[in-house]
Amino acid sequence: MASGLRYPGKVVIVTGATRGIGEGIVREFVFQGAKVVFCAPECEEKQGKAIEQELHDCGAAGEAHFQICDVRCEEAIQNLVAVTIEYYGCLDCLVNNVGVHPPYKTIDDFTAQEFRDIMEINTVSYFLASKYALPYLRKTKGNIVNISSIVNIIGDKLSLTYAATKGAVTAMTKALAIDESKHCVRVNCISPANIWTPLWGRLASETPDPAATIQQGKDAQLLGRMGTPAEIAKAALYLAADATFCTGFDLVLSGGAELGYGHKSPFTSGCDSKN
Repeated sequence: MASGLRYPGKVVIVTGATRGIGEGIVREFVFQGAKVVFCAPECEEKQGKAIEQELHDCGAAGEAHFQICDVRCEEAIQNLVAVTIEYYGCLDCLVNNVGVHPPYKTIDDFTAQEFRDIMEINTVSYFLASKYALPYLRKTKGNIVNISSIVNIIGDKLSLTYAATKGAVTAMTKALAIDESKHCVRVNCISPANIWTPLWGRLASETPDPAATIQQGKDAQLLGRMGTPAEIAKAALYLAADATFCTGFDLVLSGGAELGYGHKSPFTSGCDSKN
C-alpha cells in the first residue's frame, strides 16, 4: 500500500497490554498505523499511561489510548468497548491477550476457587470481550485474535489449571469462528511456547534455581532460545491484517518445542501394562 503501513486507521482493542506480549502487540499495531485502545487493571495505570505517552511522543503512525479495565468485571469490559466506540466510532480487531499463570503445583494443592479465579481472567474475559465487541466487528467484517498457549496442545507439568484455561481458549476460538463466519468475522488464535516476559521472569524467580529454570526454558525450544513479545506481535498483526483466508486457525509459535521425543519416564513410577 502507498503508505507502507500494514494496518493504517484500523481500530483495535488489546487486553492485558502494559507489559510482555500485550505491550509488544500494542507497539506493533501502533507503529503500523492502528488506533489502539489497550487496557490493564488500575494498579497498572502508571505503566499504561507511560506507554501511551511514549508512543505519542515518538511520532508513531498510529495512536494509543490506555483504559483501566478489570477483566474480571463484565461491566468494565462493556465500558472498554464503549470507550473505544466513543473515541473512534468503530472497531476492526480485538486482541484477547490478558492472562495469568499460577504457581506450579499438583491438582492436590489447587483449590476449586483458584481454578475459578484463573478461568475468570484467562478464559471468561475472552468470552466477554468477544461478546461485547462482536456487534461492532460484524459491521466492519473485522477479526479476533486470541492469545492461547502451546500447553493447550502438549500440556505442561504442574500447570493443570493454566493448561485448562488455554485449551478452552483454543476450543472457543474454533467454535466462534464457525458461528461468526456468516458475518465475515474471522477468529484465530496464537499458541506460543516459552516467550521471555515479566511473567516468565517472575515464575522463574520463585523456583530454587532461577538461572537453571531460565536455561531450561530456553532449552525447551529447538531454536535454543525463548521467543520475544515482538515476535508474537508480528504474528498477531499477520492474523489481523494479512491472513484474510484464515479463520479458526491456531498459529503455533513454538520454536519447535513440540517436536521430537523427550525423556519423560522420570515423571512416572514404573507403570506397567496393567495400570
